[in-house]
Amino acid sequence: MAFSKHLRPQQRVFAAFAIYSFALGQIYPRLPDVKKAMGIEEGALGLALMGLAVGTLIALTFSTPLIARAGHRRATLTLIPAMAVLFAIAIMAPGPLVLFVLLIPAGLTVGAVEIIINIEADRTEALIGKRIMNRAHAFWSVGFFGAGLFGGLMAQLGVSALLQLALAVPLVALATWVCLADFQPAPKRGSDQNAAHSVIARPTPAILVLVAVSLSAMLLEGASIDWSAIYMSSVFDALPFLGGLAVAAAAFSQAVVRFFADGFVDRFAPANVARVMQTLMAVGVLTVFFAPSAAVALIGFGLIGAGTSVMFPLAMSAAAQRDDRPAAINVAALAQFSFLAFLLGPPLLGFVAEHLGLRWTFGVGLPFIAISFLLAGALGHKSPKT
Repeated sequence: MAFSKHLRPQQRVFAAFAIYSFALGQIYPRLPDVKKAMGIEEGALGLALMGLAVGTLIALTFSTPLIARAGHRRATLTLIPAMAVLFAIAIMAPGPLVLFVLLIPAGLTVGAVEIIINIEADRTEALIGKRIMNRAHAFWSVGFFGAGLFGGLMAQLGVSALLQLALAVPLVALATWVCLADFQPAPKRGSDQNAAHSVIARPTPAILVLVAVSLSAMLLEGASIDWSAIYMSSVFDALPFLGGLAVAAAAFSQAVVRFFADGFVDRFAPANVARVMQTLMAVGVLTVFFAPSAAVALIGFGLIGAGTSVMFPLAMSAAAQRDDRPAAINVAALAQFSFLAFLLGPPLLGFVAEHLGLRWTFGVGLPFIAISFLLAGALGHKSPKT
């Protein structure tokens, strides 16, 4: 708790992003083991993973007033450790149907935490007068990178998936307490003051455009998380550690780009930076699709991670800074549909993998990149001021 007292507001936000993603990322490096233990193909595994999408979407749609009532501090300190516990329970599922059901409550915590931390990042930007959204998401990537390395190492050492996720529970709980015990929510922005929260966060046309802008990044980021370890195992018969490294490679490159992106966005404007990253994303997809070896595929996953890095944070900032509704409602509305692509799209790609091959789970992202490229102007051609 003493350590938490010395953290600045933005540092607590960064810590929340990292701890949350470390808890979320534990299960993905172990999906090859889950698939093997259940004796199922990619399509069935994809359907099971939809449980996480269902729970997340429910939380993103309905939890905003509940979060406001509980308060960001109490919800954060409770939900992040609970997430780690619920994933550890879900990994015990004996079959895909039970896994689907057990992932729903885990998804509820994911959706609620996603709203809280993005709102806190936006409000902290206003508080300190400095852009931090991309750096906050960089720490999300750092946490996921850590989860990928941890999971890959545990798999290589022969540690069971259940034991790995059980070990993650006290790690997440301790990190939450050490870094966030003194967490205090940032002051509300003007659009949030004295505003009644809607029960359902409905998207407006402007929010739907932002969804389309971030669609390709969310789809390919989710595909990298869900299928990269299985891709490495099935296409190249790679060692278990390389499967975890594939998950980590995308997260690492994503973290590096996000950490430095805010300065580039301020200098070159959101739309211009987004289009450069979308081009990089397309190069990464082509690299993975045509990769002749595991090493080349790892480079492709790194390029995909870098290319996806700024799209969701930029869209979140654009949504939060709109003055038509409270920021929490706009953020929740954007997150609903963006996370639908992030969590529901990749499981559906399991059927693509089963019938066309795992390379096509990434190849089908190219048309979505083209759409996002065309609509990137919605992010703005000038740097918004916090």
